[in-house]
Amino acid sequence: MNERNVINGTLASYLAWAADFVSPIRWFLLAALALVLADLKFGIDAARHRGEVIRKSRAVRRSINKVIDYICWILVATSFGQAFGTPFGIPVLPAIVLLVVYGCEINSCFNNYFEAHGSRLRINIFKWFKSKSDIIVPDEPTGKQGGDEEPPPDTTN
Repeated sequence: MNERNVINGTLASYLAWAADFVSPIRWFLLAALALVLADLKFGIDAARHRGEVIRKSRAVRRSINKVIDYICWILVATSFGQAFGTPFGIPVLPAIVLLVVYGCEINSCFNNYFEAHGSRLRINIFKWFKSKSDIIVPDEPTGKQGGDEEPPPDTTN
């Protein structure tokens, strides 16, 4: 009986740790599943549009492989967040890593969707993010030399 209590206590502590680890990333897992299902649906539509034979076993195998790949990427991103993001004060590090990974899948979803509807339009969201980089504008030099700054106005009237 005592051995069983030790095993149950150990298992409960490990499961509590795993639940604490998975809790913040549950939305990343849901997003990965949604992206894989969307890519599967749009990929099948695009293959039908091209006149290809749809092999369900291959589609399911590739989708399961993608889900496993995304779980691995989510674990890597979360580990990076714990190892580097938390100590250096970068709480969005896992989101940045996964944005890059999910960006590839989003491109695939868009491109399969447009191909299935007969459009030759190609989408690359990374180019869109690149064009948004101009929101960070460096400070313009004011022409003053270092140390020539005026003191702040006295507001103690």
